[in-house]
Amino acid sequence: MTKTLLLLPGDGIGPEVTAQAARVVDRLNTHHGLDVTTATARFGGAAIDADGVPLTAETLAQAKASDAVLMGAVGGPQWAKQAYDKRPEAGLLALRAGMNVFANLRPAKCFAALADASSLKREIVDGLDILFVRELTGGVYFGEPRGIEDLGNGERRGVNTHVYTSSEIRRVARVAFDLAKHRSGRVASAEKANVMEAGLLWREEVQALRDADYPHIELTHILADNAAMQLVKAPRQFDIILTDNLFGDILSDAAAMLTGSLGMLPSAALGEAGTPGLYEPIHGSAPDIAGQGVANPCASILSLAMGLRYSLGRPDLADAVESAVAAALDGGARTRDIGGMLATAAMADAVLAHL
Repeated sequence: MTKTLLLLPGDGIGPEVTAQAARVVDRLNTHHGLDVTTATARFGGAAIDADGVPLTAETLAQAKASDAVLMGAVGGPQWAKQAYDKRPEAGLLALRAGMNVFANLRPAKCFAALADASSLKREIVDGLDILFVRELTGGVYFGEPRGIEDLGNGERRGVNTHVYTSSEIRRVARVAFDLAKHRSGRVASAEKANVMEAGLLWREEVQALRDADYPHIELTHILADNAAMQLVKAPRQFDIILTDNLFGDILSDAAAMLTGSLGMLPSAALGEAGTPGLYEPIHGSAPDIAGQGVANPCASILSLAMGLRYSLGRPDLADAVESAVAAALDGGARTRDIGGMLATAAMADAVLAHL
């Protein structure tokens, strides 16, 4: 049965890297039995300029009707002075909420060929393979009330509300535990239960779910600040790290640098079974290099691989794409961010050669 993939290239280097992932789709369709049709829509700053909003109702409806969505990147200095609800990033939050993709999977895997590119010593990161499961549609990014209020006499107050319900915590924890069955069987849950009531609720609900439904999963609880320290000290102690929206955002970015480059790391955002997933490289729009053709397309290509695995029903082709990226790196293919000189398209050529 034909599957549908919606491409949302977005801003900055987003269109450049998404175009290379689309080349991989074409190759898989032509030579490897994939049956996926693609469509493209405006998103982020590009949509603001053309449509007046970062995410139109039509694009959201198209995303929800697709089997998977592959996003590029959003944002740039030209939109930075707009109100928060009018910025490109607001479109991303609205897309995540509208698709109800509440579980963000962010791997931090160190390819053997790039171990020396890490900010840590090779013996610390060689073989690193962490999977972050981050709650994506709750917490401080979505909590109400929020805003900046004028208190008078030149004083202002900024308010953001960190809030979670039991059901929000349990549904993302279930994703982490189910994934752990196919990995090492270990989950570390990170929060700040020592100073935050929402963190204490998180800890209690995750433990209760594990005890009731996943007794064979090894669960440990770790404070988020200690998790940050341990990621730098001994990152290979972790397999799956389960955490909330804010801490997941910060900790997974820190872990990303252990792998050598943000340009290598994909992500998936998943909802309930049978609903479309949202896939995107975790790097930003990188406006400083946009249009130069030097961005690393591997994170976008690996995001496509996650889409093949979780939404498009072809885990075999996901394995093939991931192996092709590893083989290209082993063969010396490098973009500028990982110590090489290849252009964006040439890096994709190297990956395609190994398919």
